[in-house]
Amino acid sequence: MKGFWMFAVGALGKLLILIGVFIVAIGVLLLIGEKIAWIGKLPGDIVIKKEKFTFYFPITTSIILSILVTLLFTFFRK
Repeated sequence: MKGFWMFAVGALGKLLILIGVFIVAIGVLLLIGEKIAWIGKLPGDIVIKKEKFTFYFPITTSIILSILVTLLFTFFRK
């Protein structure tokens, strides 16, 4: 029984580290995102501006980021 708890604690520790790395990566992207002018302003990104309302849907940017993340996971799969 003691071995099971050690495994569970070890797995939880790895999961928390992974979540922490993910949060740091998101933070870095948010910090440098302002400096990359083309993100969110590509052809195909939808912006609707009214008097008191703005709707923004970066569909092209989302597709490109999805392709990049897929390529990263493919290259670093193992």
